[in-house]
Amino acid sequence: MGRETPQEAPQPGGPTRSGQAHAHALAFLIIVIISTSFPLGEHITHGLDPAVMMCLRFVFAAMLMAPIVAWREGLKLPPAGACLRYLALGGPLAFFFWCMFEALRYTSGLNESAIFTIVPGLAALFGAVLVGERIGLHRVAALFLGMIGALWIIFRGEPERLINLEVNIGDGIFLAGCLAYAVYTSLIKRLHRGEPVLVQTFWTMTAAALWLLAASNVKLWRTDWSEVEVVVLGGMVYLAILPTFVSFFLTQYTTLRIGPTRVQAYGYALPAIVLLLDLALGKPAPPLMIVPGFAIVLLASLVVQRGAIREFR
Repeated sequence: MGRETPQEAPQPGGPTRSGQAHAHALAFLIIVIISTSFPLGEHITHGLDPAVMMCLRFVFAAMLMAPIVAWREGLKLPPAGACLRYLALGGPLAFFFWCMFEALRYTSGLNESAIFTIVPGLAALFGAVLVGERIGLHRVAALFLGMIGALWIIFRGEPERLINLEVNIGDGIFLAGCLAYAVYTSLIKRLHRGEPVLVQTFWTMTAAALWLLAASNVKLWRTDWSEVEVVVLGGMVYLAILPTFVSFFLTQYTTLRIGPTRVQAYGYALPAIVLLLDLALGKPAPPLMIVPGFAIVLLASLVVQRGAIREFR
């Protein structure tokens, strides 16, 4: 998914209204790009061990980023203390992506996209504990609405399924991953020591690749690559380039112009976009009972946007 900068508000002397509209359009484009990870991941996750797949994804993305870091900031091994900080950041990030693709073996991309809508609210709660950030009533309201909407979609609007906790193991795995991702977003600011964001992100990505390398263990070396389908390898390349590499740069650009809160708010549109992608790929339409869940999730996005606008005035 995209990275955050430690800055909250747009820079003084910021963009014009047309520039902000452009940034909002790009923020929505980020979510569209990220949304493609769910149906694609659902399609290719059985073709390769999730730890191996994510390890290669992060290695490739780091290789793409390395020349840019070398050109803009210089590429040299950080001191020991910084390495520990990057490992602390890379751990929950690696765990999130492993959970995402492991969970897709048991659940749907639509369910995952619904569960992911609670991440902004969880990140706000962890941020309040770890870095003393003010949560704000709009974030509390958005967390509450996002959770209701996510539960509505997961349980298909049937209260008896919720009462009986008819949830599959994949949903539980991805929920654990979302908790880790919320911790990761809060730790970005807590562990930042003034280095350029590009440098921090590159070494965090590299550290995540190392964690995933350890998790894949001997599976990476025992993989018979001649048996891996071309679509699986192509999917990994796509995930490394667009949802990882490109979304990072778009996130940096938009965050500096409209702030991370408003950028993150577009994540509430994920379930609706994933649903449209599923329909376009020929999947059957879900029951009409889940439509109110989508409406509630989109309402959470509007709550966050309005609250962010008040904060930045």
